[in-house]
Amino acid sequence: MTTAPMAGPTTRLDRARPTSVQDLRVRADWLRIEVINMIDKAGLGHYSSTFSCAEILSVLYYRSMRLDPSAPDWADRDRFLLGKGHAAVGLWPILSDLGYFPREDLDTFGYIGSNLGDHPDMRKAAGVDFSSGSLGHNLSVGLGMAMAARLRGSDHRTFVLTGDGEINEGQVWEAAMAASHYQLGNLVAIVDANGFIGSGPTAELMSIEPLADRFAAFGWHVIELDGHDVETLVATFDDLPAPESGRPVCVVARTQKGKGVSLMEEAPRAWHVGCLTPEQRDEAIAEISARMQEVSA
Repeated sequence: MTTAPMAGPTTRLDRARPTSVQDLRVRADWLRIEVINMIDKAGLGHYSSTFSCAEILSVLYYRSMRLDPSAPDWADRDRFLLGKGHAAVGLWPILSDLGYFPREDLDTFGYIGSNLGDHPDMRKAAGVDFSSGSLGHNLSVGLGMAMAARLRGSDHRTFVLTGDGEINEGQVWEAAMAASHYQLGNLVAIVDANGFIGSGPTAELMSIEPLADRFAAFGWHVIELDGHDVETLVATFDDLPAPESGRPVCVVARTQKGKGVSLMEEAPRAWHVGCLTPEQRDEAIAEISARMQEVSA
């Protein structure tokens, strides 16, 4: 099930585009249904890790990032790096919807030879700024992109979405230290803090709290929020400090793994990987569809 594309410009999209909070909520649930259908066809993918960041992706791509789908390599576009690359199945429907590649490509997801893999590959898919697979690398790469923008006088921002388990990687903290040293206000890290990694709860396996205090101690401007609260996400990204400012920004987004589908919310670890049965798929889509109708009413 899909919704009609939202009205608005399709090229050189300005930041803070006038997309309503209601539309963005519906768009996040539209994404969840697209993900269910894609994983159903491919027989692989990560539902719950993608659902925890559905609202974040919706707000970034449909409102907050400066993009030009007709020119994916436009030098002054905002960059987006998906540190938690296993959530790429949530990136593909959005990029297709914005016009980076035909919708028919979504049917190839996960198949040998497809441009759309379980992790993003910048060499194959338009709209992907960096390939990701192994966790922990993307904040360092985003740091380099932000430094390059500063050197060439561009005001574009670099957004890096990381998982909270990914934060355990030491390289993340080397990047955090360097970003504040170089005063990169054009770098925005978003931590999808859903409290789980594939092996279990982050609090039990390797606690990362107090996460906000740790980034603040490294010199970052930290904002902590509910990662499913679309209105707050919109206000936060609309009011980010200017890219020329001297402190990198970390948005600690408290989220729920499997958000939006009750059977996944109740067993978040079980749905890190796996496939819904036909009955479970129908139940999940019915739940999401009902919520979309309620929001749209």
